[in-house]
Amino acid sequence: MSKRDYYEVLGVSRDASDRDVKKAYRRMAMKYHPDRNPDDASAEENFKEVNEAYEILSDSQKKAAYDQYGHAGVDPNQGAGGHGAGGFGDIFGDVFGDIFGAGGGGRRSHVQRGADLRYTLELQLEEAVRGVEKQIRIPTLVSCKTCSGSGAKAGTKPTQCSTCGGIGQVRMQQGFFSVQQTCPACHGEGSIVKDPCGDCHGRGRVEESKTLSVKIPAGVDTGDRIRLAGEGEAGMHGGPSGDLFVQVSVKEHPIFERDGRNLYCEVPISFVDAALGGELEVPTLDGRVKLKVPDETQSGKMFRLRGKGVAPVRGGGAGDLLCRILVETPVNLSRKQKDLLREFQSSLDEKYEKHSPKKTSFFDGVKKFFEDM
Repeated sequence: MSKRDYYEVLGVSRDASDRDVKKAYRRMAMKYHPDRNPDDASAEENFKEVNEAYEILSDSQKKAAYDQYGHAGVDPNQGAGGHGAGGFGDIFGDVFGDIFGAGGGGRRSHVQRGADLRYTLELQLEEAVRGVEKQIRIPTLVSCKTCSGSGAKAGTKPTQCSTCGGIGQVRMQQGFFSVQQTCPACHGEGSIVKDPCGDCHGRGRVEESKTLSVKIPAGVDTGDRIRLAGEGEAGMHGGPSGDLFVQVSVKEHPIFERDGRNLYCEVPISFVDAALGGELEVPTLDGRVKLKVPDETQSGKMFRLRGKGVAPVRGGGAGDLLCRILVETPVNLSRKQKDLLREFQSSLDEKYEKHSPKKTSFFDGVKKFFEDM
């Protein structure tokens, strides 16, 4: 049976970098690993094929020979079994050492960075537009002051794990290769606390709430994040603290709706004002302004007030406020008012097309539609 192209086996292009080849091998080897596919002969064959491909493509000389002559250009004795120089054992240690630790030869560092935290901060639209300083209270994990983060009772200290020798990992032999696993005795810590601290119960960290002052810059919007370095959870074994990310969420406003740098609002007016025109007061975030509405204004007409929007946090000028006119039908009319409206309507009937051009064109279109059916 002819062998598959090594690049095809790893799923990479011929101009793939060494890093891409290594990442592809790691992914494919994990996929077809015998431990993940017990009693699957095809997976075992694919696993060997992946290792063979990586052995050739990870070696610059072998890769050059393969690129020029194909499978004939490389020694077939360094195939799936990987018994030649730079065989499977070396490959496994090279790639999987990045995952399980440095080959078992050196002591693993147990210093761990603390976890990052996220806090959702709700703001009023006015606060988001102008900027504000807020006090927030967050629960977090801080280093235990009693044991200075060691987890051991005062006067004692953690002892080195005898199972892994302080490395935090143990090597397991499985068939023709070996893997490193987290030490079951110390759970990867490399040390064991025999006499735990009474305050943190051996964890080295305690739960605590802290109050922080957060400066919110002007122009932020929902989805923006503010990073407070070092305000996350405390690290383990002297590791640095994580960060706190404050996620902004702007509450819905009763009048305005924001879209980027622009603001939108609806301005209800009477049909008399719409017909005769006039000057109205409309709200902005900076106060009331005058808006001149021309006569015969139709519902839905949009008026733009330049510079009355939002200046984005990432820079640029302020956007605009767009006011959409909403002509309101009067309600709770008296008998006299209704009679006046009927009289007014009668005065329009003689020149209906002149006074309601949109209504006339609409019904003309409806009539034509049914006539063409």
